[in-house]
Parts: sequence; C-alpha cells; structure tokens
Amino acid sequence: MKNIKRVTLFVFIVLILFIGYTFQSTGYFRTVENQFKGEIWKKIPIKGAEDITLSIVDSFALVSATDRRNFPPLDEEFGGIHFIDLKNTDFNTKLLTTNITKEFAPHGISMLKTDSAYQVMVVNHMPSGHSLEKFIFNGDRLIHQKTFTDPSIISPNDVVLIDENQFYFTNDHKYTTGIGRFIEDYGGRAISNVIYFDGEKYIEVANGIAYANGINYDARRNLLFVASPRGFMIKVYTTNKNGTLHFIENIPCGFGVDNIEIDHQGDLWVGGHPNLMRFAAYAKGKKKTSPSEIVKITYKGTGNYLIKPIYLEDGSEMSAATVAAPFGDYIFTGNVMDKHFLILKSSK
Repeated sequence: MKNIKRVTLFVFIVLILFIGYTFQSTGYFRTVENQFKGEIWKKIPIKGAEDITLSIVDSFALVSATDRRNFPPLDEEFGGIHFIDLKNTDFNTKLLTTNITKEFAPHGISMLKTDSAYQVMVVNHMPSGHSLEKFIFNGDRLIHQKTFTDPSIISPNDVVLIDENQFYFTNDHKYTTGIGRFIEDYGGRAISNVIYFDGEKYIEVANGIAYANGINYDARRNLLFVASPRGFMIKVYTTNKNGTLHFIENIPCGFGVDNIEIDHQGDLWVGGHPNLMRFAAYAKGKKKTSPSEIVKITYKGTGNYLIKPIYLEDGSEMSAATVAAPFGDYIFTGNVMDKHFLILKSSK
C-alpha cells in the first residue's frame, strides 16, 4: 500500500511539473501589450495567407494561402498562390493557380530568381499525403513543373531553394498523430528535422529541433536559418558543399518564431506567436483570436545579433502572424487561418 501511495505521489508530482513546464515554456503567462510605430495600410481578404515571399528587384510578392478550418489540417480546401503587384501602393492581388486541378493546399513557399525566370517551390498538404510542388514563374504565369514525394516528407512546413535542383525543407514533427505528437507539441520534445535534396536523393542534415518550422538561406553569407517555435529560437547553420550543415548557435527570441524572411541588407524578419497555448486553442476553434509578434534580427556573427521589436498585437486586427516580408516602409504580414492579412506601413 505504501508503495502504491509513493508511486501515485511521484506520478502526481511529475504531472504537475509537466503542466507547469508546458505553460511556462509556451509563453502562457506573458502579457501582450499592443505596440507598433506605424499604421495598418491595407487588409487583404485572402484566408490563411501562411507564407509570403517577395522580389525587391521586380517588385512583386507571392502569397501561399489555404482556407484552413483546422490545424493541424484534417480536410483542407483547395488553396492557391496569389500575386501582389508592388509597383503601386494599391497592392492589387491576382490568383495564379486557377488551372491547378489536383489537390493543392500550399503552406511554406520559396522563390529563387534565375537567368530566365523565377523558380518557385511550395509545400503542399493533401488529405492523401504531403508533397513539394515546383513551379516556374515568368511574367504573370505560374507553370507547374514537378511534384516531389518521398518517405522523408513526413510533416513538411517550409522549404528553401538553393538553386534550380537543390533545396532544404523542414519537417515540423516526427510523429503526426498520437502520444508522440502530443509530447512534441506540449512537452517540447526536440525530434523534428531538416532534409536536403541534392537533385537525386533526400538526406537528413539536421535533427533534434523542437518543431522545425520556417527555413531560409542567405547565399551571401552561406547561412541557413531554421525557426524553432517550440524552442522560442532560431537555429543558425553554415552549409557545406555536399549540403550537410554545421551548427553555429541558437538565437533566443522569446516567442514562437514561425517563418523567416531575409531583406536586402541581410536582416531577418520573423513573424510568430507570443503565446503558443493561446495559438493552439485558436487553431482548434476554442478561442476567437491569437496574438501576433514581428521582430527584425540583425545577425553579424556568432553571439553578435540584435533583436528589434517591430509589431506586437493581441489578435484583434489579425490573429496568429506567421510571416513578415518587408518592402520599403511596408511590411506584408501573413497568418495561419485568419480571414485576411495585413499590410503594415511603418513610420521610421
């Protein structure tokens, strides 16, 4: 009887510690006070604009959007890639994927300019499985080129093109259902990974990441950045010629970092979630809003970085920011599943 009581007490203490750790490590106790030096320039009525990438040179943006009713997605509706003209401040949009007849629910997106056109790679979530879809964007046409599938594509979140044939992508979970996923989400178990495709085969090049999410590459500095929202950090790597990675350091950010955009100066722009528990409740339809946060990170080398707060909002204007793509004084901010996304104009 005494042994039973001791075991019961031990289990109770472990449970209390687990609950306390989960709430503390997900930002549950953080107070969100709205702050932004600027204005909301425009609300764009596109649902679930989860990722945005843009071209400074040719003044346009591509938006990856899906009307997500559940997160993680169960049965997704057809989504699309939208074009935004940045040549004037009306920022008009156009759906580019009207001719796609297959299941298409885009998530992370990457764009790379080549001599002839732009290469575009998109994470695609389908009820039948996940894939990576490659397109060519030339003028005003987005032409589908190839579908990538592989057993290593377990729970893809984001992708970054290195050249026309090589890319990296993140799996945000090792387990997609059951107790394994529960422990990753709430216990913060760091077992997700980064996969490299060298043009022929898929290679795991990084693991031990708590919810590997946004990924981006700075070719000028040969730096690969991976967001870990469950770890409240960005992981920094250098790449080797064979595609393998060398870990440099973690950048603690203090919130659930999501997608990463890199501006022309090499600064990182990151959207994310101050309170992951609130975000989880919002994504399941149990809360009407979820707060958003945007920061700019100037990274100058190991241990030498500056994190500048840009935008913090309680979710009244837009819930669950996932990306911040800067264009001059404007910031294009996407989200997981809100009915619109915001274009902000900063006052410097």
